[in-house]
Amino acid sequence: MKRRLVILTEIISPYRIPLFNALVQEEGIDPYVIFLSETDPALRQWRVYKEEIRFPYCVLPSWRRRVGGYNALLNRGLNRALGSARPDVILCGGYSYVASWQALAWAKSHHVPFFLWSESVLQDRRNGHAVVEFLKNQFLRKCDGFVVPGTSAREYLLAQGIDGCAVFTAPNAVDNEFFAHAADAARQNEGTKRSELSLPERYFLFVGRLVWEKGVLDLLAAYAELDAETRQKVGLVFVGEGKAHHELEAQARSVSPGVVRFAGFVHREQLADYYALAEALILPTLTDTWGLVVNEAMASSLPVVVSRVAGCITDLIRERWNGMLVSAGDVPSLSSTMQLLASQPDLVASMGAHSREHIRQYSPEAWSAGLARGVESAGRG
Repeated sequence: MKRRLVILTEIISPYRIPLFNALVQEEGIDPYVIFLSETDPALRQWRVYKEEIRFPYCVLPSWRRRVGGYNALLNRGLNRALGSARPDVILCGGYSYVASWQALAWAKSHHVPFFLWSESVLQDRRNGHAVVEFLKNQFLRKCDGFVVPGTSAREYLLAQGIDGCAVFTAPNAVDNEFFAHAADAARQNEGTKRSELSLPERYFLFVGRLVWEKGVLDLLAAYAELDAETRQKVGLVFVGEGKAHHELEAQARSVSPGVVRFAGFVHREQLADYYALAEALILPTLTDTWGLVVNEAMASSLPVVVSRVAGCITDLIRERWNGMLVSAGDVPSLSSTMQLLASQPDLVASMGAHSREHIRQYSPEAWSAGLARGVESAGRG
């Protein structure tokens, strides 16, 4: 008999749709997704791909405002939606919204097992406010189980005193097949794609929000430290938008020789083109609970250079096999790593092949199977 799993999550993000679609295929799961909002236009420019959704869902009425550094999101109708869905298990994607606490209270009063999707990692350099950390700890203690994307998130929960038997791994994933096929198609039309997108013959690639926390200023500084001959041959391309964009552009004008391009925000349909033609993805983030762009790049057969604070590194990166690790904020180390990759095309090619090989284990189907194991373990309230 199938168990009704209700997932509470913030927005209809394109990289979650394939995961929820895969969950529909799990024999013992009857999924239903409650979105707190369709999107967050102040932070993200993603399209909402409703035509790709294969799972039942609803979107709650919402009110959103920025309050200081926090994202305030209030909803109506959650209790009614939960009552109509009749969950056997609830999976909540976070603890920072009022709706998360409301769902927890509903689950307790209706004796429904409540699981938290937890991505926090020990190496995250963000300093939590004391009150926030207290509330987070209180939330963790009230959960019946936990689902994590990988090793680092599991280690975080164990360090908080959570019983390891209550923690289940659903490996973080993207639509690998989409990126692999799109990247292959881009390489088959390399000349046309480079011309259309005004891309250098060779380039390192950053994908993500252009904000200080992602290490983008460090990346530009590291590129500027490459020797002049390398900068004449290899460019640097930023894909994304954010508060640091204008500062980056101003600093890039002083880098000579060298080619620095800013592609702006790129929708999923064209993103694989940028991955396909790059030397490597560089993610020198100063704080990141995972880094899904690493999954996308690996599916596109790219080597990856990632800082040691990213939550994905333990699971996805094997040094000099499919990628390289650098310390967050260490510009000289990042520059020397880029210099090495620029001078060893054979190493880049072999690491890219290994990336695609390794990322196959991190598929939407693997995610749904991991989540199904957690749901199966939940007591029947």
